[in-house]
Amino acid sequence: MTTIYHNPRCSKSRQTLQLLQEKGIEPDIVLYLDTPPDTATLKQLLKKLDISPRELLRRGEADYKENNLKNTGLSDAELIDYMVRFPKLIERPIVVNGAKAALGRPPEAVLDIL
Repeated sequence: MTTIYHNPRCSKSRQTLQLLQEKGIEPDIVLYLDTPPDTATLKQLLKKLDISPRELLRRGEADYKENNLKNTGLSDAELIDYMVRFPKLIERPIVVNGAKAALGRPPEAVLDIL
């Protein structure tokens, strides 16, 4: 079972979905801006990605600047809480295949987990 956390307005997300489909994979599509992941789901994603919450943040978003998320004193739990409240902060796309996950930046990066 393959899942993509997808934003159809993002070119990298669209390219990653297209790449999966070209490989014959029809993933479950989670429109994460419409149905944001909860804390437990984000923790699972981070574990599968093997990255820290800070590495999953989109630093160019207004929510990043407005909430002073560059503050290195913020805990992982606080950063995850911000991503739950402001899903635009979550880097995209995330592709999950079983116990593994990858960011589609570049889209070809997801091929390693298929």
